[in-house]
Amino acid sequence: MLVAGCLSAVSLAHRRMIHLHAGTNAPLNVNFIRSQDNILSLIRAGATLIEAQQSHGLIVKTGFSGDTHVANKVLSLYAHHHSFDEANLLLDSLSEPDIFSFTPLIYASSKSSLFDQTLKTFSRLLAQHLVPDAHILPSAIRACAGLSVLNVGQQVHGYVLTSGLALDSFVQSSLVHMYVKCNNLKDAHKVFDTMPSPDVVSWSALAAGYAKNGDVVNAGKVFGEAGRLGIERNSVSWNGVIAGFNQSGCFLEAVSVFQEMHSRGFMADGTSISSVLPAIGDLGNLSIGIQVHGCVIKLGLKSDICIISSLIDMYGKCSCAVEMSKVFEEIDQKDVGACNAMVAGFSRNGLVDDAFKIFKQCRGEGMELNVVSWTSMIASCSQHGKDIEALELFREMQTVGMKPNCVTIPCLLPACGNIAALMHGKAAHCFSLRRGFADDVYVASALVDMYANCGRVDLSRLTFDRMPTRNLVSWNALIGGYAMHGKAKEAIRTLHLMQSSGQKPDAISFTSILSACSQVGLSDEGQHYFDIMSKDHRIEARLEHYACMVSLLGRAGKLEDAYSLVKKMPFEPDACVWGALLSSCKIHHNMSLGEVAADKLFQLEPTNPGNYILLSNIYASNRRWNEVDRIRDMMKHMGLRKNPGCSWIELKNKVHMLLAGDKSHPQMTKIMEKLAKLSLEMKKSGVLPNTDFVLQDVEEQEEKEHILCGHSEKLAVVLGILNTSKGSPLRVLKNLRICGDCHSFMKFTSSFEGREILVRDTNRFHHFKDGACSCMDYW
Repeated sequence: MLVAGCLSAVSLAHRRMIHLHAGTNAPLNVNFIRSQDNILSLIRAGATLIEAQQSHGLIVKTGFSGDTHVANKVLSLYAHHHSFDEANLLLDSLSEPDIFSFTPLIYASSKSSLFDQTLKTFSRLLAQHLVPDAHILPSAIRACAGLSVLNVGQQVHGYVLTSGLALDSFVQSSLVHMYVKCNNLKDAHKVFDTMPSPDVVSWSALAAGYAKNGDVVNAGKVFGEAGRLGIERNSVSWNGVIAGFNQSGCFLEAVSVFQEMHSRGFMADGTSISSVLPAIGDLGNLSIGIQVHGCVIKLGLKSDICIISSLIDMYGKCSCAVEMSKVFEEIDQKDVGACNAMVAGFSRNGLVDDAFKIFKQCRGEGMELNVVSWTSMIASCSQHGKDIEALELFREMQTVGMKPNCVTIPCLLPACGNIAALMHGKAAHCFSLRRGFADDVYVASALVDMYANCGRVDLSRLTFDRMPTRNLVSWNALIGGYAMHGKAKEAIRTLHLMQSSGQKPDAISFTSILSACSQVGLSDEGQHYFDIMSKDHRIEARLEHYACMVSLLGRAGKLEDAYSLVKKMPFEPDACVWGALLSSCKIHHNMSLGEVAADKLFQLEPTNPGNYILLSNIYASNRRWNEVDRIRDMMKHMGLRKNPGCSWIELKNKVHMLLAGDKSHPQMTKIMEKLAKLSLEMKKSGVLPNTDFVLQDVEEQEEKEHILCGHSEKLAVVLGILNTSKGSPLRVLKNLRICGDCHSFMKFTSSFEGREILVRDTNRFHHFKDGACSCMDYW
């Protein structure tokens, strides 16, 4: 095809060549183009691609297409213009190509980072039994580095050794870079040690390679040998090591090298500052961060938007929201990177409203936000209780034409799980399937977790089983899902399957197992896994493991054993441990031990209203109304208020939120009428409202029953009954622990209405069906 195309250009070539002969306007003698020298004189260096194609056409027309020397001239032109398809066709036409036929193609493709093309041409050279020289080998080695193909690079190294070029400085330097890029630092160091005169570039690459690999000892050793080797350190050397340590998580070493660089009189630049600021932020070292900020001002780098974004990120990691905002406000031309850094910084410090404000401000100013901007804002909302806002952002993101990616979906799915928005979660799953990243291990793991949180642990298992690859997060998500649903045996079986597949459990795995045992009262099994965690798996028990064990023993009524474990802990118990004991005391109405646990919690969390409410409930269950009033007066004096009971239910792709005692829902009249009918039917069946759960000093039975009717989970279930077809399952999420009366109501309603009702409270999932609950009344 190419040859035919070239022939079509011959007539044009003839017309143009008529005026080239001898620099005159005389017509070209037909015999002039019959010699090789004359052909070569017409193929001028620097010719355009069109002229190169015309020259190609000329040599075909005049019978010189098989002349290697002539063809090499045209090949050089094609290489210069990156016309590798045409060059390869011309190369195919040569019966005896030489080394110079391949050199320009290999060099040009490597220089342009077209590494696949480089190695293909290099392979063809070897197939011709030609020996690569010192001009070709560095380009081929660079291609191996660019593609990170270590095995091919080692083969090329073999050609280096057989060709006698192992001591060529350019070849050696290329090999060092290749081995560093392929993370084979051992061989990189071996090649470096053979260099008679090591250059600063190879030395810098080796030192930076060790730093990037987190090898502090060898990085320091190589970097410290500069004087002995006669190498002068430069800014590239320092910056490479600083950046390498930062990338490998050796933040203290990155900061130390930066400080040494400064003390030795080397001027920091944009690269070194951008590399060290993230490390300073991760260390939370504000004083050094302020010094580097001063350096930025002194060097006149305040207009460098990359550095400004790094400063914002650093202040955010150091929990300095005010300083972060000052840096942002001083920017003349704000860009999307600075906006993203602000959103991430505010979110990291729990200031999600401020993050939303910046996000809206940047959008309002017409800034071209990217997928990172939207994903960061969705993650911020999802992580800080603004789940409905996260779902709305996801919809809006697609409306404006911004396509979510495989990072966006795992950030969104926790929001779906947090409010049991199953349909929204399924929609995100379908989106992932359409976009082709549903098999991504992070997306799939988030789906496993989402389905479990939405009450569909069966879909969690199905998603898990279909995963092509699994990691520790995937296994823990499934085990945690089983624990949440009170399926302790399934959780234990999954742990064993996890181990048999070669995946080692971690501290989170055992937290879920202990939690699962606690949900169903498996005291002996829980104790077994608590013991083997350190004995067989070398995982030392953490605070969360002790909290699970205290809950396990306490819920089983072994309150003294639980308290004894707390006193024997090798470190100071935290609020989770004391909270687990206090909750168990509330279940078993143990006032004396409850007061001990509450007193500790009042010291650790003086502003947490939940602790005061738990103690108040213990007093109320023991009819100690004076003590109830004392606790509530204490809360009032401290400005603390009880968190209102709140439930969520998803109906027709819309999430409804209902508050205990709130009358604002548009269907509240119908809800109360239906609730009254169900309560009446309960009484007729012999199931009376359990007024023991009215933890107020109320005498009248009717008033107590009225209080119970206002519990948010009852309102949510009745709303679901009114707005779904008969027999449809209902899924409700509650922000507090379900009370015993509501538990009885759900059991009755599941039977009377012929519904499967799933209620997730702060402890677990309750599956109500045919008048029974999956918890077997143990919760």
